[in-house]
Amino acid sequence: VITAILGVETDYGKIMGNYRVIDSLTTLGFDDPRRSKFFKSELIQFFILTRENNLDILKVKGSYAGAMGYGQFMPSSYRAYAVDSDGDGKRDIWNSRADAIGSVANYLSAHNWEKGAGVATRVQLDSDSRELPENLFSDMRPNFTGSQLLKMGFKVPSTHLEKMVALIRLRSDAESEYWLGEWNFYVITRYNRSPMYAMAVLQLAQALRMGKS
Repeated sequence: VITAILGVETDYGKIMGNYRVIDSLTTLGFDDPRRSKFFKSELIQFFILTRENNLDILKVKGSYAGAMGYGQFMPSSYRAYAVDSDGDGKRDIWNSRADAIGSVANYLSAHNWEKGAGVATRVQLDSDSRELPENLFSDMRPNFTGSQLLKMGFKVPSTHLEKMVALIRLRSDAESEYWLGEWNFYVITRYNRSPMYAMAVLQLAQALRMGKS
């Protein structure tokens, strides 16, 4: 999963962004009415992290939204979760692969990743014509038991009847896919809130595992 996140975020460091982070955060903080509060807060975090880590504030590069390094950490995430895995005294998520990997691992761990547990399982509806209320899909946090979803018409495997899961719907032009998202799926959405993102990470992780074996 860590390897997949690094692949989805920056193609393993190939596309980390070439914008000055101070420019990105200042522009969005003062010229984006929808999310100005968030980006102003990240700008403050950026000032602090550059001081704490002795970085040239005018030279740090990232995405157009101010995300940085292999794992595209926002400044607040850098301060909270970045680690020095290679032991050189710096938390370098731009140049140290060890630090980048360790930082993503620390992020997942801090959000209570369950080692060895599942992530998501695809399920089918008894009837494709069934109308489902939108509020069933509003929360990525596991809030149903498999048994509850079975009663709603989903073909839930027996292994998941007593588990707490979220109901995930992924739509395409051809069809809607339904998945049971376990706690680890929710943890991935803490990295990026989009269920499509979390599914891309999961499926890339599965492909990587198959290729490795």
